[in-house]
Amino acid sequence: MALKTPKRIRLARIPTPIQKLSRFSEYVGGPTIYVKRDDLTGIGLTGNKVRKLEFAMAEALAQGADTVITTGGLGSNHARATAVAARQLGLTPFLVLRGKPGPYPDGNFLLDGLLNAEVKCISREEYERRDEIMAEIAGDLRKEGRKAYVIPEGASNAVGVWGYFTAAEEISRQIERERLPKFDAIITPVGSGGTQAGLILGLQYVRLDIPVYGINVCEDAAYFEKRIAGLMEDFASRYDYPYQLPVERIHLIDGYVGRGYALSREEELEVIKLVARLEGIFLDPVYTGKAMFGLIDQIEQGRFSKEQNLLFLHTGGIFGLFPKRGTFVGGPDVGEFYKETE
Repeated sequence: MALKTPKRIRLARIPTPIQKLSRFSEYVGGPTIYVKRDDLTGIGLTGNKVRKLEFAMAEALAQGADTVITTGGLGSNHARATAVAARQLGLTPFLVLRGKPGPYPDGNFLLDGLLNAEVKCISREEYERRDEIMAEIAGDLRKEGRKAYVIPEGASNAVGVWGYFTAAEEISRQIERERLPKFDAIITPVGSGGTQAGLILGLQYVRLDIPVYGINVCEDAAYFEKRIAGLMEDFASRYDYPYQLPVERIHLIDGYVGRGYALSREEELEVIKLVARLEGIFLDPVYTGKAMFGLIDQIEQGRFSKEQNLLFLHTGGIFGLFPKRGTFVGGPDVGEFYKETE
């Protein structure tokens, strides 16, 4: 059944490979774990956000925008990806970032500066009204003769859901063409909900019965159950989704937020080291490190059996490692600038 498919601009290097983690799977004692390498969607455009931006940016251009406004934390992967995509398309990026920069800009924030993105830093309290602040900025720019297109946190809205709706179709094709196992579950980090919403809807659309488990890195399961259901409803309404919404398939594995968003515990960082040394793959401290730590813990608790095959979605985030250089290689984190998290 046909959907109302929006316009799309190709930005990501896709399809991304699905890789078997043989040594890591042996280390955890089963199940067999594969990884969908969405950290390989590009360099500046590395990570899951670029899939969503392919649709959001197409809409921005169709509306005649010359500026895109978005928001996130000071070290936001999404903000950096938006700024890169904007520059590639001849648009001006305007970033509303939660936090106060320190003397040593690093990671994604360093790249934001290199791209000469316009930046407005706001407090944690102001961040509660981030959508209102972005609307106010768009209004101010309009008075200057500019036309802004606003992208919400994580590009998680109806048009952004298309990013992982189409990724689900991509996974389905890879399973068939590469003779991969029909995975018993897909595991994904969750920070704004759009990735999991797209996967659930896309898998149902291609009739691939694989449950998607989200491991939230902020907020709690109740928050994301409501948010993901809302995103699915908005998508279905806007694009004429032909099936009943599978809200019963919104599975969240709570309890791994740890010290809080973008704050790391030693055991999470040890998992990042472990995967790097066993498989040569770099997880990040904000999303995939926490999610992989949660997956290992769930395996130890018996949620997944040795006979199962799991697909872990690598959502990128490599630039988040650099501010924590001292933690990984010794000495002080002299590049640390995430004042909002300390």
